[in-house]
Amino acid sequence: MSLGYAEKLSYIEDVGSVGMSEHFDTPDVLQQKIEQLAALVQKSKHLVVFTGAGISTSCGIPDFRGPKGIWTLQREGKALPEASLPFHRARPSLTHMALVALERAGILKFVISQNVDGLHLRSGIPRKKLAELHGNSFMEVCPSCGIEYIRDFEVETIGLKETSRRCSDKNCGAKLKDTVLDWEDALPSKEMNPAEKHCRMADVVLCLGTSLQITPACNLPLRSLRGGGKIVIVNLQNTPKDKKAALLIHGLVDKVISGVLDILNLRIPPFVRIDLLQIILTQALSIDEKYVNWNLRIASVHGLKAPLSFIKSIEISFLDNQDYKAAILENEPFQLKRRTLQSKSVEMVLKFNFIDGCGCRFTKINISVNWEVSTNHCKLDKEATMQKLRDIATDESCCGKNAIVDRNFITSPKTEVLMYAIVTNVVTYKKTTEAVKAGTLSNGVKRQKDDANGPATSKKRSKVQRRKSML
Repeated sequence: MSLGYAEKLSYIEDVGSVGMSEHFDTPDVLQQKIEQLAALVQKSKHLVVFTGAGISTSCGIPDFRGPKGIWTLQREGKALPEASLPFHRARPSLTHMALVALERAGILKFVISQNVDGLHLRSGIPRKKLAELHGNSFMEVCPSCGIEYIRDFEVETIGLKETSRRCSDKNCGAKLKDTVLDWEDALPSKEMNPAEKHCRMADVVLCLGTSLQITPACNLPLRSLRGGGKIVIVNLQNTPKDKKAALLIHGLVDKVISGVLDILNLRIPPFVRIDLLQIILTQALSIDEKYVNWNLRIASVHGLKAPLSFIKSIEISFLDNQDYKAAILENEPFQLKRRTLQSKSVEMVLKFNFIDGCGCRFTKINISVNWEVSTNHCKLDKEATMQKLRDIATDESCCGKNAIVDRNFITSPKTEVLMYAIVTNVVTYKKTTEAVKAGTLSNGVKRQKDDANGPATSKKRSKVQRRKSML
């Protein structure tokens, strides 16, 4: 079982000062500081960004030391935030995607994160340019060969414990472990070593939305000072490192970072989320070889027992054939068994109904089955197909588009496995000046057009059920 707020916080006896008051620079002062930061970023040769929980609050993920933070509410004896959407559907904030723009422009060299929400990786920051000091709730790692597995569901354990899955490498097969640290766990050298290296190389370390109180992570930005680097802190609360900062900005992180990109004339890219599933069709002849007994299963690409976390239900209907009764699959495993004459083909329509948090309500996939399993298919280019889906979703500002990205065949029993990629979220971000006027800067979400496969509107993210970060 995953640990919730109460269980996780039961480890904490004294977390120091909490419930710190927030400070806001006046509009004129804030604008001046944004311009100063833009100049520093533009001149920097090695920019490093150090992030905390404050960059994810506009995603609906609560922080810890703010007025409505988890530790503050707990200390005051108040109820912790309830979730209306699951943690695994959180979307990157404007700040997350602005950092992607800086990285793609060659300005941002490295990101150090204390968060475990996985949003930096999901946003598009390359793994080799990211250190997740406290782990990632959506990542498992093989302790034997080191392969990392990014999941679309939250891993069920924390504290570097074994999970229920194994390494898929044929030469390994070791039990996987989660990557989220518990309080007694030391920061992993795999994350700390590159973080320290890049901080020493940095001429600017930009600290975004972090209280800079959790050691030893909070001391990393200070490494830049020895080489003449500068520290910039953007946070609504005072931090213990404020006196070391060349520039201190009390403002909303989304507003500050998007203002910088406006000045640098950089466009914040849209966020496109693509989820994967596999459709497995297995068939076997009856004893008299007159009928085909077949089984349709829709499963996660992470394994047959892994949760298919973004699917609420599946409606199956049949075209031009009155011999089959439509079905609604509402519980996992999503599975349908039928029998048909060997001479008859089957045309099915699978309607996938999505959970709340997806950008559209459903999508449809047509499946044609003629009981001939053939391996005479060309190799599919998975990455090219997924990139094409992203381009279409961006151009049309809609989700629900889908495509086959992989196909495999098993001869005994006769089985065809189709992997589908589905665009489940598209979020575009307004420029600062437009967002301020519209009052939507906190989430930066632009309403999408309706799609033929269902309304493709992005919904404002509300509070998530739980948060296991250690910031």
